[in-house]
Formats: sequence, C-alpha cells, structure tokens
Amino acid sequence: MAVDRERVSALVRELLVAIGEDPDRPGLRLTPQRVSETYAEFFSGVGEDAAAPLAHTISVATGPAPDTLPSGAVMLRDIRFRSVCEHHLLPFSGHAHIAYLPGEQVVGLGALPKVVDILASRPQVQERLGEQIADTISSSIDCRGVLVVLDATHQCVTMRSGRQSESSTVTIAARGAFADAVARAELIALIGRNRE
Repeated sequence: MAVDRERVSALVRELLVAIGEDPDRPGLRLTPQRVSETYAEFFSGVGEDAAAPLAHTISVATGPAPDTLPSGAVMLRDIRFRSVCEHHLLPFSGHAHIAYLPGEQVVGLGALPKVVDILASRPQVQERLGEQIADTISSSIDCRGVLVVLDATHQCVTMRSGRQSESSTVTIAARGAFADAVARAELIALIGRNRE
C-alpha cells in the first residue's frame, strides 16, 4: 500500500494550523508537500514482503564455491538503518549487526540490508524491529541460528524532556543456536571489535 501523499499533505497543513502557525507563510508553504514526500520514503516498507530479498539462495555444496563451506557464522556488521518511532513519530537510527549460522544454503550478503530496510521503513519500536528481522531470516533461509543486534539513537530520547544526547539503545534478538548466551558471546565480541 503506497502512502497517500495528498492526504498526508492536507493533514500536515492542518497540523500547522493546529500548532498556531500560518501554513501560507513563505517558509511553510511547501512544508506539507515536503513532509508527504518524506513520509512516502520513511514508510515505504508498509505492506512490503520483508522475506522477498531472501528468496534467492546459493547452495554451499554445489554453488559457485563448493570448496569453501562455512564452518561458522556469517556476519554482516554496521548496516546503517533509520526508522520512525511509532510512539512519537520521531526518527531513530543506528546500526544493525546480523549473523546467521548457515545450513546448506546461504544468501547474498546484499540481501540482509534489504530486509532491514523494508522492516525499518514502517512505524516501529526498536525491540520489535530486531525480532522481526530475526524471524524473517530464520523462517526464510536454511540456518541453524540467527543473531540480530541493533544499536540506535532515538530522537524521542535525545530531543525531548531529559535530552540524553549521548545515549543509545541496544537490543538483541536471537534464534536457534544463538538463543544460548554462551553460543553468541563470540559474535557479540566481534561486533564490538574495533576496526583498524
């Protein structure tokens, strides 16, 4: 379902009136249209199939590199994401770190950020976003475990009342073999490891 830009624009105009502003003054005249275009981008994941990027898998036994079977986890760190908190409609953004323990099939690494983008492009809470990413991966590909760590800064925390500008929120979602804290400890350490 696509965002109804005309309706969003009309509602933003009403919002400006409701806060005591003049939506016809020069600085605000184009604001309703700008916000509707922004919302069309921010909420483009509503109604999209987050599993679609994972539909094409590669056999590790008979694929292009059968001599390089993974013996451990596959991890992609520092996937940039942004979303909008459903409680205040303020942005939050950060990094997603995803690891999975492959079975006989793997996916192209570019598919994982696409899953994050689709699920983040909806009104969200960080805790649910991580769980949805983990569920999508674990139910769509042949894997023995999934770990999703999200580290994000929320404008509802950094810009409202207490204004904790340096704070970030970390959430962990784990499935299969990584549901055990000991099994995921090495991966958590790798996520935090500095790059040289």
